[in-house]
Amino acid sequence: MDIDGLQKEISNFASERNWEQFHTVKNLVLALVGEAGELASVVQWLEGVDKTFLDSNQDIRQELADELADVFIYLLRIADVSGINLLSAAEEKMKKNSTRYTIEKSFGNAEKQ
Repeated sequence: MDIDGLQKEISNFASERNWEQFHTVKNLVLALVGEAGELASVVQWLEGVDKTFLDSNQDIRQELADELADVFIYLLRIADVSGINLLSAAEEKMKKNSTRYTIEKSFGNAEKQ
């Protein structure tokens, strides 16, 4: 499935439940913030969470996958409801980032430019 197909599936899911009335941009953004908090809570007190850690901790990996999916679903729903093409917006943002964070200024440097 591609992003457009997933957005349609999410939209249909909301429509079938008569949830569009609740899916304002503001409500969806606040729900996304809540889900981001749940994502953070999966790893908040753990040390050394990287792919190796996750490969040997399948329960945590699954929790992380579930919360990432929730964040992604809300992000796609916000984009759909607000009429923003998320892929185009991301491509434009990457162009801006390339100019703002040049290799010369940013290589090995985590400071905000």
